[in-house]
Amino acid sequence: MNSYKSISFTHEGPVWTLTINRPKALNALSSEVLGEMSDVLRQLSEMNFDNARALIVTGMGEKSFVAGADIKELADLNEDLAHPYARRGQSIFHELNLLNIPVIAAVNGFALGGGCELALACDFIYASEKAKFGLPEVSLGLIPGFGGTVRLSRAVGIRRARELTYSGEMITAEEAFRIGLVNRIFPADQLMPEIKKKVELILSRAPKAVAQAKKSINRAWDMEVEEAQKMEAEQFAELFNTEDCREGTKAFLEGRKPEFYGK
Repeated sequence: MNSYKSISFTHEGPVWTLTINRPKALNALSSEVLGEMSDVLRQLSEMNFDNARALIVTGMGEKSFVAGADIKELADLNEDLAHPYARRGQSIFHELNLLNIPVIAAVNGFALGGGCELALACDFIYASEKAKFGLPEVSLGLIPGFGGTVRLSRAVGIRRARELTYSGEMITAEEAFRIGLVNRIFPADQLMPEIKKKVELILSRAPKAVAQAKKSINRAWDMEVEEAQKMEAEQFAELFNTEDCREGTKAFLEGRKPEFYGK
């Protein structure tokens, strides 16, 4: 496993945790962070289910998940440099979204700008009661560039997304929960234990089925209903070729817990 300067990448069995580790900079997304994240995601994408079943993304310390992009780097950009910069961030967050394992954002503090975009790229968001969310880019004369204008409207609806993006205002965890941006809120000291409980529940399910469910949801997002249902039926049928499907149905009929192996 590689050693990193700006992130930590650890695991307990098949559950991995990616922690943005720049607490003095409120875990801002520097080019170094993005590069190290890309390397981590490449490693995860190559692992089998024995070695990787879930990923938790969080920030180091109690103040911040990720407080945005590195403003010092943004100040050095021009139009020609800004386009590949944005496309790189979008690509890395897309890699995160494409992982065939569940990805949970553990938002422990500020999730602003690129941090909010990072959380939105995860499968779902659990937040500390101290968390704050926002896309404040307009206050810098910019707009979100790592997928924020795309994903936020899909998460909370276009009118709320417009309001938050045009105003650049910061909202509380409670407000983020109310509008559907956040799945659950917990006291700060219970955030990671509660996430691990949920991960344990997911780990008790068939890993190929979970992966296929994620793929189906992601692909259906922008499809017409009829086309999406056709795709869902195809992926549903594919699972009947797996050992996990045979084990799951057999265990149910025999009144016992299934033993899944991701095959």
